[in-house]
Amino acid sequence: MPVGAVQAAAAYASAARPAGAEPAGTGFGAAMTRALESGIEVGRSAEATSTQALMGQGSVTEAVLAISRAELALQTAVSLRDRVVAAYQDVMRMPI
Repeated sequence: MPVGAVQAAAAYASAARPAGAEPAGTGFGAAMTRALESGIEVGRSAEATSTQALMGQGSVTEAVLAISRAELALQTAVSLRDRVVAAYQDVMRMPI
């Protein structure tokens, strides 16, 4: 996900929190931000590891493991996004 989406989610979470609610950094928005940032970091690590393996400076096994971790992080993010969209659609279909 783009960094702008992470910032937008964090801004929305902080604006929607009533006064006296959870302290900053412990809510759902903060958890989502941390998860997205760690997913991005896993992807960057996989890129660096695979580049080293292609240049002959790293092991192919490490590259495959790093790429597998990045793929799992991406699949998790896509699955979470699908569930959030489905929940939103369910709420929008509710009669008022």
